[in-house]
Amino acid sequence: MSEFGTMQDFDDLLAGAHERGLKILLDLVVNHSSDEHPWFTEGLHNPNSEKRNYYIWRPPVDGHEPNHWQAFFGGNVWKKDEHSGEYYLHLFSVKQPDLNWDNPTLRREVYDLMRFWLDKGVDGFRMDVINMISKDVKFPEGHHIEGRPTTNGWPFFANGPHVHEYLQEMNKEVLSHYDIMTVGETPGVSTRDGSLYSDPARHELNMVFHFEHVSLGDGEHGKWSNEAWSLPDLKRILARWQTDLHNKGWNSLYWNNHDQPRVTSRFGNDSRYRVESAKMLATVLHFMQGTPYIYQGEELGMTNVSFESLEHYRDLETINAEKELRELHAWESDRILKALHARSRDNARTPVHWDDTPHAGFTAGTPWLRVNPNYPDINAKQAEQDPTSVWHHYRRTIALRKSLEVVRDGTFTLLDEDHPTIFAYVRGDEGTTGALLVIGSFSADHTRYTIPD
Repeated sequence: MSEFGTMQDFDDLLAGAHERGLKILLDLVVNHSSDEHPWFTEGLHNPNSEKRNYYIWRPPVDGHEPNHWQAFFGGNVWKKDEHSGEYYLHLFSVKQPDLNWDNPTLRREVYDLMRFWLDKGVDGFRMDVINMISKDVKFPEGHHIEGRPTTNGWPFFANGPHVHEYLQEMNKEVLSHYDIMTVGETPGVSTRDGSLYSDPARHELNMVFHFEHVSLGDGEHGKWSNEAWSLPDLKRILARWQTDLHNKGWNSLYWNNHDQPRVTSRFGNDSRYRVESAKMLATVLHFMQGTPYIYQGEELGMTNVSFESLEHYRDLETINAEKELRELHAWESDRILKALHARSRDNARTPVHWDDTPHAGFTAGTPWLRVNPNYPDINAKQAEQDPTSVWHHYRRTIALRKSLEVVRDGTFTLLDEDHPTIFAYVRGDEGTTGALLVIGSFSADHTRYTIPD
């Protein structure tokens, strides 16, 4: 697979990063593999191979799939192998068969590949959907979903019966032997779950990504409904994670990632007050307790992209959603495009804006995804030269939070929980770690705010 580069390319990248004082985490995807992986192809072609049990295979039930769980990218989670007559499980794409973590041999293989990268000197892992590695092996039928032939199997594959046992084993066998950082992507977790995964006393992960705040506005059609959200709801979610994990775990602080729309468009004002709202959103997030994550382009105030045609989208989830919304729910093209403009994952995946040259300086070739046409006004070169830019604000914010002990250790107290436009909170107790007051306005209008006693 030379299109992805060589191992020497990676070794050079790692060495160059370490020379510059940078650390590199790898994306560890071990809930599933590719259907082109040698493990899967061997088991597919030889049902008697030990590799067959590296994946989750089940015989038909009454002549059809073992159940009707819905896959994340649409359709059923089961794919039939016509040769053997059995079905394999894929929570995501049909090209991503789920690994069988109940097989101890498979787990040892995973631990070996983790050691391989850690011995090279990588500094940790971001673990993809790691809370889904343990399923209810009875595969009970999921809950009915209105208007769909598939069911919701979430309670039976997320935060499953052995997930903590397997993560503690991973920690004992691998993670505890290296000076590294780990963060788990964990959709559908509560604060109690977050504490179980990240409490240092439990020896599992350092922190997790939850999805509560980025799910605001989801409705009957999931995120494509893109319903109105309220600031009080956003505040309550973030405040609950701050208070419930204090001294019981550790928070990941993020607005953006490769699966989410641009925060300046999602929670800010991406037109008249793009710069101001981007700075405000950075400030509100970065002074909470936890480890902040900045997604590429966020520090420039990049915005969502409004592609004019459905043909311009490349994301599999988006393409499948367009088909489902049109065929099952009779949505017109304009309505579909409006939903994609707001919530498609491709909003975060357009090339980063380096400068105002063609393709935003990202490539001299043709990029996989079209560049956002606003790149001449929003790019790294321009931001570096403007001392009032979003980029410079991020630099100052990072420097300030590193200098304040209260940001790392202080308590969190939300102020005016129900205020419709002001997000205000206090970090720390007076007389111990000091106190820090943070106030952010989510309104385009002038707002007079009185600080509570």
